[in-house]
Amino acid sequence: MAQLTDLHDLLCHEIQAMYSAEKLIVAGLPRMIEKAHNDELKQAFSQHLAETEQQVDRLKEVAKMLNIDADGDSNPGMKGIIAEGEKVMEKNPESEVLDAALICGAQKIEHYEIAGYGTAVYLARELGLEAVARILDQTLEEEKNTNSILNHLAKNLVNPMAE
Repeated sequence: MAQLTDLHDLLCHEIQAMYSAEKLIVAGLPRMIEKAHNDELKQAFSQHLAETEQQVDRLKEVAKMLNIDADGDSNPGMKGIIAEGEKVMEKNPESEVLDAALICGAQKIEHYEIAGYGTAVYLARELGLEAVARILDQTLEEEKNTNSILNHLAKNLVNPMAE
């Protein structure tokens, strides 16, 4: 999409950006699963990978509803967050610290997604696209839930071990 002239164009841009982000996450989560040491963290990442694959499908559905190509825009923001996480992993931290770092990186991703989906839900509702908003809101709630799971793991299991 070359130019943004109204809220509909902005919503379409957000859908394409989130689609790009989700594809990057699907590509990156297997490495995070492999690097994690804590079994509950591995399980949370595995569950989120399956969820993210469904989110990609939902974004394709939304793109079809909006009559756009889901692949139309890239997401340099998500690329940067993932690159930051890769740099931390290259520092070869101790296993407990690596798990804490993985959660830190994953929560940055979740917060980015919460912001992106929250905006997209709002825009869809503002435009009267309630069916689109409902689909996006389902993903928004999943992202919030994943963030809560990561918070729980960090506070109760991983961070105390990394101290």
